[in-house]
Amino acid sequence: MNLGQLCISRRTVTIAVAFIGLVSLAIGAHAALNKRSLDAAKAIGTEQTGAIGTSNRVALVIGNGHYPDAAAPLSQPINDARGLTAALRAKGFDVDVVEDATKDDMARAVARLKDKIKPDTVAMLFFGGYGVQVGRESFMIPVDAAIWKEADVRRDGVSIEQVLDTMTEKGASAKLVVVDASRRNPYERRFRSYSHGLAPISTPENALILTSATPGKVADDGKGQYSVLVTELLNNLNSQSGVASAFNKTRISISRASDGEQVPQVSSSLLEDVRLGG
Repeated sequence: MNLGQLCISRRTVTIAVAFIGLVSLAIGAHAALNKRSLDAAKAIGTEQTGAIGTSNRVALVIGNGHYPDAAAPLSQPINDARGLTAALRAKGFDVDVVEDATKDDMARAVARLKDKIKPDTVAMLFFGGYGVQVGRESFMIPVDAAIWKEADVRRDGVSIEQVLDTMTEKGASAKLVVVDASRRNPYERRFRSYSHGLAPISTPENALILTSATPGKVADDGKGQYSVLVTELLNNLNSQSGVASAFNKTRISISRASDGEQVPQVSSSLLEDVRLGG
């Protein structure tokens, strides 16, 4: 090989090495750009959903307002469901909200809630609408219920106690229930023997239950955007106190404001209070 050929070969090698270096830099820059894009997309997803992965705070919120058997729609339960959903999501809850739910809608929603519950989960149920007690058991009434006798309530209604049993079965660390359904309902005159309001709800271990009136009592709807119960509950959930404190403050404030005409019921077996902040 002569000197000219050697110089050309060295020059070729140098150019090739430089080219490979540029390609490597380009690949590295592209990979870095892709990583930043993925990180940015992940950050946007987190901001929209509040968290990535399974939340340890889950809630099922049901607001039923349009019952064919009622003389007029109930406007507050749906407003209540939307207001409470926003408040709970701000507290980090994974909320499944259902409006004007049929029996099938409610069954599917309870099944979804069950699937989300793990042993460290705080699980919450809210129901606003009509409730009926039968045999000392309280039932949430779907909008498509066809109720003419007590047996129809068991067939078409959804037992609050059974939802609590589902939470317990899945090992929820705490069970929170708010039932705003102590309304005078359109079915009461159809029963030979009828009991007003809701029955006492059995409180399983480590549970906290708030109802809009004491057992056997009915509560009239106010004229505000939200029901009396949810209005006070939203105010108290925004404080830094725990849920038990918020429920009790709600009970006291409503009792005082109504001069004892409406006294919400709080039942607790919590081992320790549940804090919702941050």
